[in-house]
Amino acid sequence: MSLAGKTLFITGASRGIGKEIALMAAREGANIAIAAKTAEPHPKLEGTIHTAAAEIEAAGGRALPLVVDVRDEDNVREAIDRTAETFGGLDILVNNASAIQLTPLAETDMKRFDLMHQINTRGTLVACKHAIPHLEKAPNPHILMLSPPLDMQEKWFAPFTPYAIAKYGMSLAVLGLAGELRARGIGVNALWPRTTIATAAVRNLIGGDDMMAASRTPEILADAAREIFLSPSREFTGNFLIDDTFLASRGVSDFDRYRVDPSKTLTPDFFVPDDSPAPAPLTPVKG
Repeated sequence: MSLAGKTLFITGASRGIGKEIALMAAREGANIAIAAKTAEPHPKLEGTIHTAAAEIEAAGGRALPLVVDVRDEDNVREAIDRTAETFGGLDILVNNASAIQLTPLAETDMKRFDLMHQINTRGTLVACKHAIPHLEKAPNPHILMLSPPLDMQEKWFAPFTPYAIAKYGMSLAVLGLAGELRARGIGVNALWPRTTIATAAVRNLIGGDDMMAASRTPEILADAAREIFLSPSREFTGNFLIDDTFLASRGVSDFDRYRVDPSKTLTPDFFVPDDSPAPAPLTPVKG
């Protein structure tokens, strides 16, 4: 089983986790629409839709770089329709685009909350809405949200209520759409990392280089995403998955290869439920 010939529409695919999922699929011969805002180089962030497209094609895939602002419904609809027209259909939608600000309400500008809500929750719903007519024609269609389990504890909200509300909105979409789309055969699932992931967001917005070193690489999420996409969509739906636990259930046992620096204790991510034990130690690798 492989993703050869499958078509993926990935939001926020110019860098980070989205690009890593794209490269994973490209290595198997998939078609990838890179739906992101960055068409020109950013002073602080690596990668554009065009550099990502070049990497995807070098890896063996077909790339369609598209300037997409997920806040603009017409823009999203046109991009999804163009993807299906270019590649002859759509098999997988990955809602990866996300905005973050880890501040309490008293320190959060409501314009920033509006941005997080428009990208995280509303943007996810818009992409799903316009992908559904294409996905239901596919033999094994999937929608994947990069969003957390619905673990409703005060500790996940209190430090940054505006962000938590916007991010959990993506997960609420999984809960609802899994039921709404079950009869159409579209699998809808959420995937979330146990530890921080080495991305520009971690370096620039959360913990800098020290946290980057204490993180796992985006490849762990790409490998988990592959397992989801190859699962039967009519049976595998409505799941809220933690990356390493899910991979362990699929036979993976070596998690050290995903570490940025094996000498560091891995940093736990937000929103991971207390009753989700890690399948491998997060402490430094010995010897």
